[in-house]
Order: sequence, then structure tokens, then C-alpha cells
Amino acid sequence: MSSFIIRRFNPTTDLNAVQNINRNCLPENYPRFFFTEIYERFPDGFNIAIDETTNEVVAYVMTRIEKGLSNFGFGLCKKGHIISIAVMPQYRRKGLAKKLMLAANHALRLRDVKEVYLEVRESNQAAINLYQQLGYITMKVSKRYYSDGEAALIMVAKI
Repeated sequence: MSSFIIRRFNPTTDLNAVQNINRNCLPENYPRFFFTEIYERFPDGFNIAIDETTNEVVAYVMTRIEKGLSNFGFGLCKKGHIISIAVMPQYRRKGLAKKLMLAANHALRLRDVKEVYLEVRESNQAAINLYQQLGYITMKVSKRYYSDGEAALIMVAKI
């Protein structure tokens, strides 16, 4: 049975692995500079999961902090944005996405962020279930959000 370490992304040693996970797991693929730019802006919010048995990077989450209108109050606030989270298929259903989400929320709270949002494909019921477990609610549906025309649920949570 594998055990996993959650740690901060290191662009020097982890970028190829994270980009590989992104390409294998998600139809939306980001260029290399995007990953490093997100890391440089908020390094504590970019974490990976490593299989201790193989020392392989098997999942990641990357976040950023934005300013925007509060979903739970009035006025502008600092908001966390879960930009991307992915777990290699053979490592799913082991709690890694949940651990990565909790690490992201912790990093955001340390920066005095009180709410967070994300976009998720409306067909991704496993992810939606996880986000609901973590207190996310669907705020709206963004039609034709993804390049293939699928809608996204915009989900928000207080943290």
C-alpha cells in the first residue's frame, strides 16, 4: 500500500511531471510558463502529491489569489481560485484530491482569504461530490465554458 507526501511544487524538479499529469488528466492543457507564473505569484498554493514508494509525482493543485466581489457578503474581497487540480487515474479514490484541496485552503487562509471558488465540468460528478463534501456550493452555471462546449459549474466555499 502506497503512502503519499503532500509538498510544495518545485518548478525545477516537478514541472515536467505536473505538465504530464495535466496532459494525461485534463483536456485543458497549459503551457509551461503558465505553471511557473502561477507558482511565482503564490508558491504556497501550488502543491503536489508524491507516491513515497515510487517517488513519483502523481497529483497536483494550483491556486491563485484574486480580488473580486464576495459571493457571501458585500463589496470586494480576496478570493482564492482553484485553477487546476488533477490526479493520475491509477491514484484516484485514495484521498489525494481531498488532501490537496485542504492544503490549498490552508495556504489561502494563511493569506487571509475567506472564500474560494473553482470551475468544474458539469459531467465530473466525482469532483462535484468531493467539492460538496468540502463545503462548496454551486453558485452558477457557465454555459459552453470549456473548449469542447461543455458547461462548467462555478462552485464557491467559505474557508
